[in-house]
Amino acid sequence: MSIALRSKKEIDLLHRSNIIVARALQEVKKNAKIGINLDELDKIAEDFILSSDARPSFKGLYGFPKAICLSVNNVIIHGIPNSYKLKNGDILGVDIGVECGGWYGDGAITFEIGNIQDSDKKLISASSFVLDSAIEQIKIGMRFKELSGILQELIIDSGFVPLRGFCGHGIGRKPHEEPEIPNFIDTSIMQGPKIKNGMVFCIEPMICQKSGKPKILDDKWSVVSEDGLNGSHHEHTIAMIDNKAVILSQF
Repeated sequence: MSIALRSKKEIDLLHRSNIIVARALQEVKKNAKIGINLDELDKIAEDFILSSDARPSFKGLYGFPKAICLSVNNVIIHGIPNSYKLKNGDILGVDIGVECGGWYGDGAITFEIGNIQDSDKKLISASSFVLDSAIEQIKIGMRFKELSGILQELIIDSGFVPLRGFCGHGIGRKPHEEPEIPNFIDTSIMQGPKIKNGMVFCIEPMICQKSGKPKILDDKWSVVSEDGLNGSHHEHTIAMIDNKAVILSQF
């Protein structure tokens, strides 16, 4: 496994792409009101990204048809924007990828539409908490499998289970690079590559309520849990700088 070590200049370029991701996420959140449809939000995001001298990197990636992923309620990841109009009580996951000058950014948030159930508030809060808490625990010399173990423990301690079959990942000149970073661990955590300065990667807890077994819907993209219940997803792009994990996908 070859994991790139980025220079300060390269991390600065990755930061630029990720700032566009963060701003695009906030632009979607600002416009995600009751009654707006997902296609409209997709266009808002795409127009914003293009106006930032970048492009939506998900569009056409592996055949994905839209600019961003919009996942409503029980769709945890990879939801395709369509004519669905947001309703009071929905929860919406927004995942955005950007390419700017040959460098990639990636980030995701989940949030409420109107008034949501307490169980969904807990769900959204948990994936956000898991992401922030895991980032705080990253150390140079830690193995990536140790990080997966931390993510799994945080998710379970929050009362949920990790979605299986999908993972965080390295990022740089491509939207998905080595290593893979699952939110679960099936082998010894004392195996595999260690985290080093200059590495850039995405952590993205995807959490389910009862079962982590994934099911892909008929559109061939939308991922739900076999339990059919709502899920939540948050993501940041992280760079290891001067022995610390620095979030690139926020401003």
